Amino acid sequence: MDVSGGRGQPRPGNDESAEHTGPEAQAPGGTGDGPTTPSAPTPADGTDARPGGHAPGPGAPPPERGTPQDTGAAPDDAPAPGQDRHRTPAHTEPVADRPARPSQASAGRPEHPDHPFAHSGSGKGQPPQRPEERKRGGLLMGRPFGVPVYVAPSWFLVAILITWVFGGQIDRVLPELGAVSYLVSLFFAVAFYASVLVHELAHTLAALRFKLPVRRIQLQFFGGVSEIEKEAETPGREFVLAFVGPLLSLVLAGLFYLGLLAVDPGSVPGVLLAGLMVSNLIVAAFNLLPGLPLDGGRMLRAVVWAITGKPMTGTVVAAWVGRALAVCVLIGLPLLTQSGALGSDAVDNVGMDTVLDALLAAILAAIIWTGAGNSLRMARLREHLPELRARTLTRRAVPVESDTPLSEGLRRANAAGARALVVVDADGVPVSLVREAAIVGVPEHRRPWVPVGTLAQDITEGMRVSAELAGEELLDALRATPATEYLVVEETGEIYGVLSAADVERAFVKAMARPS
Repeated sequence: MDVSGGRGQPRPGNDESAEHTGPEAQAPGGTGDGPTTPSAPTPADGTDARPGGHAPGPGAPPPERGTPQDTGAAPDDAPAPGQDRHRTPAHTEPVADRPARPSQASAGRPEHPDHPFAHSGSGKGQPPQRPEERKRGGLLMGRPFGVPVYVAPSWFLVAILITWVFGGQIDRVLPELGAVSYLVSLFFAVAFYASVLVHELAHTLAALRFKLPVRRIQLQFFGGVSEIEKEAETPGREFVLAFVGPLLSLVLAGLFYLGLLAVDPGSVPGVLLAGLMVSNLIVAAFNLLPGLPLDGGRMLRAVVWAITGKPMTGTVVAAWVGRALAVCVLIGLPLLTQSGALGSDAVDNVGMDTVLDALLAAILAAIIWTGAGNSLRMARLREHLPELRARTLTRRAVPVESDTPLSEGLRRANAAGARALVVVDADGVPVSLVREAAIVGVPEHRRPWVPVGTLAQDITEGMRVSAELAGEELLDALRATPATEYLVVEETGEIYGVLSAADVERAFVKAMARPS
């Protein structure tokens, strides 16, 4: 293929045709393994460029392409690739994954129609981004260890529910408190979520100790989420990373028990300490159940990974155990409550308490089932991420000077079988990229009078990416500097071509759609 050299001249002998087929040639077909997430990238759970096909040579009709966009919003993703979300729900530790990511059609350089740009429409042009990059996720409470902690709006709903339920229990034990019992119950709700935060900080500190970046911690409906951006490198680290959360919950339960020994159990401090002790025991016990997305599921995954040597096998086993747990919770929790096995009186009729128990069981089961499925999707994403390579997704580019008429620039691109224009200065140094969406907006009859420089975007440092980037490193580079096109350069500084964010997105989605 023809690639422009460092001085802006076409550089022959670098076709890479065996690896270049366009993502758009085919229609495009989501914390990470375990408690999450990874992304993702979808990418999101979240998110392929298979070698094959040949880029058209000079004079050959360019292949069909997809639709770029000038300033398109980032797709709703699912999971950022490689991200793990450790959720610590009030009574569970489910984790959700990153959601759908960018896609690719086949793996080489994107194809184009008879005219490299003429049939382009408007599509997504921004690099894949996680939803939290566009939406902070609630009220920022602080940055312990440099990791932001957010409280989601859903937390306030749960706090109200806990205040109402626990306040009624306190009123029965300490009727002399009257309305103050609900104030005490509100304090309990805050203290309980503080212990959930400690659980999440345990995951965070372990991740930082293993040099795994943590995007944020979020307190939300049914617990907390530690969003760890990369997967542990070994099964041993995976096991430790998962185990420290329940371990801290058990330690907290022990401390609350020691505090309970020092006060009157029938006093306000005694009731609070007893409630916090029991709730932390429940959190630890539930999260130790051996199914994704719970911490116990991640521990099971680590064990299977260590035995088989295959992280994907561990994920599959732990995810299906997690789905079995979801069914058990859905059916078993209401039956246990109805029978009185959990310490309450057995009931023979269906009342409001029975309905609430069934609703709680359904919510927990849905969280676990969804988290297990997300874990499988994120594992598939991690399998395919290395196939996303800048070198195979990059479009050929031809150098043009700023005052070159658009029609002449497109003629040169068609002659060279290229699909991108790079504006260079008098010395052949690239200064800007002609935006494909801008070309599409110029009517054919006006193109001889429109200079390409008026349709170009200046190249910033973040818009220069190495042709050697692949997988998660490539997605991270694109997310760091959102743009619709990027200049791809060799290690020597020579121009390799232009990478469209729309092509990466299509490649990502296609990778997620392909079975493992």
